[in-house]
Amino acid sequence: MKGAVVDGMWWLTQGDTRIGELRQYAIDQPTFLCHFIPGPGWEGVRVLFESWAALHGPDPDGSRTTPAIKPIMDLGLTLVPEDEGQPMALFKECIVRIDGDIARVRC
Repeated sequence: MKGAVVDGMWWLTQGDTRIGELRQYAIDQPTFLCHFIPGPGWEGVRVLFESWAALHGPDPDGSRTTPAIKPIMDLGLTLVPEDEGQPMALFKECIVRIDGDIARVRC
C-alpha cells in the first residue's frame, strides 16, 4: 500500500500548514484507525470535517455526501507519512474522515 504506515503516524497538511496529526492505533481492514491531534490549521477546516462526520445512514445517490465532501476536496489536502515518504492527495490516493479525536484513513 503506497505511503502506508503501520503503527505509525501521518500529518494532514494543506501546503506548509499542518492541519493535524494522525497516530494509528488499530486496523479495521481496509481502514487505519487513528487518534487525531489538531494542529495549527485545524480551526480553519474543522467545521467542514464536522459536517461530513454528522452524516449517517445510506446515501445511495450521494445527494447528502457530495455537498459535505466537496469543500474538503477543494482544500487540496495531503497526508504525509511520518518518515516523510511520498505525500498522498486526499480523495485521489486516500480518504481521511475525522470525527472528534478519531480519524479513519483509507488508502
